[in-house]
Amino acid sequence: MRKTIIAGNWKMYKTIPEGIELANGLKRELFKVDPQEIDIVLCPVFTALSEIAEVLAESNIQLGAQDMFWQQEGAFTGEVSPVMLKDAGCQYVIIGHSERRQYFGETNESVNKKVQAALKGGLIPIVCVGETLNEREGKKTFKVLEDHIHNGLKDISNDDIEKIVIAYEPVWAIGTGRTATSGQAQEAHRYIRDLLGKIYNQDIAANIRIQYGGSVKPENISELISQPDVDGALVGGASLKIESFSEIVKKSWGIRK
Repeated sequence: MRKTIIAGNWKMYKTIPEGIELANGLKRELFKVDPQEIDIVLCPVFTALSEIAEVLAESNIQLGAQDMFWQQEGAFTGEVSPVMLKDAGCQYVIIGHSERRQYFGETNESVNKKVQAALKGGLIPIVCVGETLNEREGKKTFKVLEDHIHNGLKDISNDDIEKIVIAYEPVWAIGTGRTATSGQAQEAHRYIRDLLGKIYNQDIAANIRIQYGGSVKPENISELISQPDVDGALVGGASLKIESFSEIVKKSWGIRK
């Protein structure tokens, strides 16, 4: 069975002291969760990464970043490289989040460059794909997913694709309180897995983890995670509170054990 992954995207929230408090609280709540059965990842803001890494050292919680640039170094004011993320203690990095696409001009081409650079730098990319409300209502969901997968993962080798986590995030469900039904989530995840099977092969597709993102809460995680092709969650607002995020992790661990 594919290993469950629950990642918390803190977005632009939490100062360094607030982040340390949250990370310590999650350590206390989740220390019994078996890291052999579920990956727990926290993705704070850049400024807090190294401090949170110290808090999480030797715990069952791993560290991720929310974005990165595709060059190792250079005259790229304001950017952070994969080398720097590794140096700060990261194991994961979110790439292509819908907010990066919406506000900062992220494209499939830039996503692809970042994915390749992350893999080269020894990071595990969490690659986000998903449709807007207009695209879903226009029955373009599968077309959008095909575009994001084909072009965002262009030229990724058979060996490297299995290192990647894909996050299906219907943009219309992010921060809106609306959540895709378990059936909608399963349908999209199944389509992604079938598409990966055509691009690579069925064995590879069966091993790739696909998590759901979009207003994930303790109240809906059980139904979502029970779907056969939903391997975890990319959690936004609910990851900012000890109680809600720890409950999401514990419920996911219990269901998938």
